[in-house]
Amino acid sequence: MLLDTASLYFRAYFGVPDSVRAPDGTPVNAVRGLLDFIARLVQDHRPDDLVACMDADWRPQWRVDLIPTYKAHRVATETAEGVPDEEEVPDTLSPQVPVIEAVLDALGIARVGVAPYEADDVIGTLAGRATGPVDIVTGDRDLYQLVDDARGVRVLYPLKGVGTLQVTDETWLREKYGVDGGGYVDLALLRGDPSDGLPGVPGIGEKTAAKLLDAFGDLAGIMAAVDDPAARLTPSQRKRLDEARDYVAVAPKVVRVADDVPLPDFNPALPREPRDPAALEALAARWGLGNALQRLLVTLQA
Repeated sequence: MLLDTASLYFRAYFGVPDSVRAPDGTPVNAVRGLLDFIARLVQDHRPDDLVACMDADWRPQWRVDLIPTYKAHRVATETAEGVPDEEEVPDTLSPQVPVIEAVLDALGIARVGVAPYEADDVIGTLAGRATGPVDIVTGDRDLYQLVDDARGVRVLYPLKGVGTLQVTDETWLREKYGVDGGGYVDLALLRGDPSDGLPGVPGIGEKTAAKLLDAFGDLAGIMAAVDDPAARLTPSQRKRLDEARDYVAVAPKVVRVADDVPLPDFNPALPREPRDPAALEALAARWGLGNALQRLLVTLQA
């Protein structure tokens, strides 16, 4: 089981009231919410291995170099100190991230992030190397591209907490989007994604993209059709795709998750006992993790 950790703690932050606080009054709703999420996932799915995948670089420069608008809207406006390029996160969330990392480390839950890559890239690399079934838990549709029935790779997309998950396999993808996992990259880059600053091809929405992929097979087939006067494209589609050649040339590298991240050595096995009980006890007392941590510990030991 591979966790898109930031996706989950964002959901926890917005799903758990900020009245959940440490003894000193500091909000810990994201921390405790994430612990409850992990406990529920382990309880329901009993993975042999569990990896919390992290964003070591949430907006890698190599992606920005290809598409400058990539996640640009998430960059905060310049601060009074003149320090730009900080991701916009709620003020009470960012201080909780180091606590989350410390708790995961004390528990012994593998936590992997590698610069200059996003968590998606770590997930893509681990999923590609896996020898058995893989469940990817994320609220990010970009990872649908990794779905592969033949290899047992599926995405568990939270609908309500993590107790209600949309199980995304190739059958679901074909019914929803008309593509399989491999085709989702082409669909996504044609459609665009405002949340990631991907412009897409103007005038080519999701339904049109799906129809084009059905007709011409893949992105290369679509672009070949642009150059074929006999191909069944409307004049508008041909014009828009032709004008978007520069974008189409670089977008696949931006949208496709990396599968060659140089991963560190780590033990992905689900821990039964805390790696550092003393540190975990200190963290629990300092941050008032109480029942959420106990529920997870009991679940891990079951």
